Amino acid sequence: MSFLAISTKKWARQSGTAIHAALSLLVFFFLDLTDAILCVVYVLLDEILEGKSQSCYCNASPHTTGENEVSETLLKRRNVFREMGFLGFARRFKLSGRMVKSEKAHRWSDCGCQSCNSWTKNEDGNLHVVVKDSTPQEDSVQEPSENVIFIHGFMGSSYFWTETVFEHVKEDRYRLFAVDLLGFGESPKPRDSLYTLRDHVERIERSVIKPYQLGSFHVVAHSMGCLIALALAAKHSTIVKSVTLVAPPYFPSSLEESVLTRIAGKRLWPPLAFGTAVMSWYEHVGRCVCFIVCKHHKIWESLIKLCTGKREIPWKIKDITRHTHHSAWHCMHNVICGGSKFADKHLETLVNSGVKIHLMQGDRDEMVPLHCSGDMKRSFPAVEVEIVVGADHESVIGGRREEFVEKLESIWGSCR
Repeated sequence: MSFLAISTKKWARQSGTAIHAALSLLVFFFLDLTDAILCVVYVLLDEILEGKSQSCYCNASPHTTGENEVSETLLKRRNVFREMGFLGFARRFKLSGRMVKSEKAHRWSDCGCQSCNSWTKNEDGNLHVVVKDSTPQEDSVQEPSENVIFIHGFMGSSYFWTETVFEHVKEDRYRLFAVDLLGFGESPKPRDSLYTLRDHVERIERSVIKPYQLGSFHVVAHSMGCLIALALAAKHSTIVKSVTLVAPPYFPSSLEESVLTRIAGKRLWPPLAFGTAVMSWYEHVGRCVCFIVCKHHKIWESLIKLCTGKREIPWKIKDITRHTHHSAWHCMHNVICGGSKFADKHLETLVNSGVKIHLMQGDRDEMVPLHCSGDMKRSFPAVEVEIVVGADHESVIGGRREEFVEKLESIWGSCR
């Protein structure tokens, strides 16, 4: 009887796997077709509404090198119809007639409201930075004893830190800086930027390190922000005191295609994994999602207020819409996928410089594989690794705010 039960369970499991594989094949085949059709549609719409079609990566080649390069995943995403040559039609097709070139800061498919384009008033192009400075001001010339730069992850903003960590840092010797990364929150979202690792580092330098004349600093980062933090810290290895990484997407010496598959494999389940796959593999489907969700965010926010009876929208919901498709798409590929291969070089620089590196990750993290922490520890034994029991990708910070801040202050204090 027990043998029959075991056989039945095994058969059910194999059947479920086969059904899931078949459904995945059908769904992603349909998405391949949809993305191919949308490629043509957006060529038409861009030319009609903006006077010229916006370039995409269906038939493109990279032109940059080093940490400012375009990730191979932008060019080598498998699509049945791209490989059949169907997408070449979109590149050859041109509308005739007089076109009017648009000089707007945003594309027609992006939101043009005042809050989404407030950055256009920022003439110097600096990032939006939230500063918490509780250090004594008697001697304005004296630099605060400790500066800390906080870098959020993908689809986030400075709210990720100001609404969770800032209020719990009680020590008056810290000056805290939370940035909205380029392309997110209230920071600039330029249409001509490729949002590479170098772009992000240079903007943080321009917006925080140089204007505030930081002689030394700590850096704390979450998820995608960890790759930017490592690049920033390595470039300033002589003045950085510590680097705290929370759930870093670390894939040592991996090809970009491998990183994309591991982070955003084509899976139907769980729903979050499916959404990540769609937004990472399908450029034009992703643009449609942003058109529906981001461009019309005021409608959705009004509906949420109506349903909840609350006057304020939760910051996590706001963050979902505070980007453009262009910025999110390029950050996913050029930072997470393309930037991962530079992590080892940056870590080596920091370890050789004696910089303290502490890594934290929840044992229930479904976004970044847990083996990333173990891989970094094996490659760089000097990295301190802490696995937080019962925490996932975000609750490792938001679910234990006071404990997290206590740990941060312990790390900062040990570096004096």
